[in-house]
Amino acid sequence: MLKKTILITFFLFISSCGYEPIHSKKNSKDYNFSIDSINFEGDRDVNLRIKKTLNSYILNKKSKSYILDINTVTKKTTISKDAAGNPTNFESFITVTVKVLIGKDIKKNIKIKKKFKYNNNKDKFELKNYERQLKNNWGESITEELIFNISNIQ
Repeated sequence: MLKKTILITFFLFISSCGYEPIHSKKNSKDYNFSIDSINFEGDRDVNLRIKKTLNSYILNKKSKSYILDINTVTKKTTISKDAAGNPTNFESFITVTVKVLIGKDIKKNIKIKKKFKYNNNKDKFELKNYERQLKNNWGESITEELIFNISNIQ
């Protein structure tokens, strides 16, 4: 019985799950486009996350090459307040507008919208960290949608 458990444990440690990052350099070769340049306007945190992910598409030159103009707009609104007038719930919106250009011709306009509701935190430092993490997560999910939309341009 001991030999069987050791053998099974050994087998589990040797085999891997096959995890690969979605936007690794290896996987970026699967798409048939590259990016010549990216121009950003708007929210700096979201733009940095998008740029970090799209850098691998700048390095690999393909037959289809695009220029991206990305404009991000974030907005935070108060949904509800307590009896003293302090905010208790917030809702954050982000709108990303992307113009996909070939030369000076607009090939496609892409608009991505996201929203998220969350509660206020008494610790303002923790609230800022939570909002920063929210923007990072938005940047990743928006980049995934953006890559999918660009790869489907005819």
